[in-house]
Amino acid sequence: MMRHTFYALACLAALGACSNPLKTGRFLIDPPDQGVRVPDRIGTAELRDVSLPDYASGDEVAWQTADGAVRMDTKNLWADKPQRAFTLTLARTISDISGATVIAEPWPLAEPPRRKLEVRVEKALAMPNGVYRLTGRYFVSDNNAGGANQARSFDISVPLTSDKPGEIARAQSQAIAQLARQIATLSGPGRSIKTSAPKLDTIFSAPLPGFDGM
Repeated sequence: MMRHTFYALACLAALGACSNPLKTGRFLIDPPDQGVRVPDRIGTAELRDVSLPDYASGDEVAWQTADGAVRMDTKNLWADKPQRAFTLTLARTISDISGATVIAEPWPLAEPPRRKLEVRVEKALAMPNGVYRLTGRYFVSDNNAGGANQARSFDISVPLTSDKPGEIARAQSQAIAQLARQIATLSGPGRSIKTSAPKLDTIFSAPLPGFDGM
């Protein structure tokens, strides 16, 4: 009986240690205001949910070690779902630095947006060489005749002072701020494609036949 009681108490103690909130860190994505202001080149735009790699969309803060492995620690988590936090933060930062109205989908206003914005992240990772790397492509579509569509890439590096999760969160926040500035200025390698005038269906473009007797 004494042995069973001791075993039960040990299990309870272990469970208590695992559930201790003080042993779990949660980190925010929150770019600081860098005081940068740029002209508004976007106007109104709906930002689709940012596409993230699988390792960057999980709850755990990830980093890469020298052997090339991407590792995670269940005791160090993001404070919000990474895709949601990345998308909302990017939309807010673009708006703050440029005066544009960029809102994450779904669009909540009665007046539709002039443009659609999509960001596809290919890499979002603390690297073993001491930098946080954010790479991928972004697309701005404008359906209006003569509008400028953008298809551009980004490759952003932010120095890391350590591989601690708080430092990774700081570097990722700075990388998102740099990406917001790049999108707001429509800059980066790529090209601009003009929207051509919409083509009418021949059934609508052909002249209507006259009525009999006219």
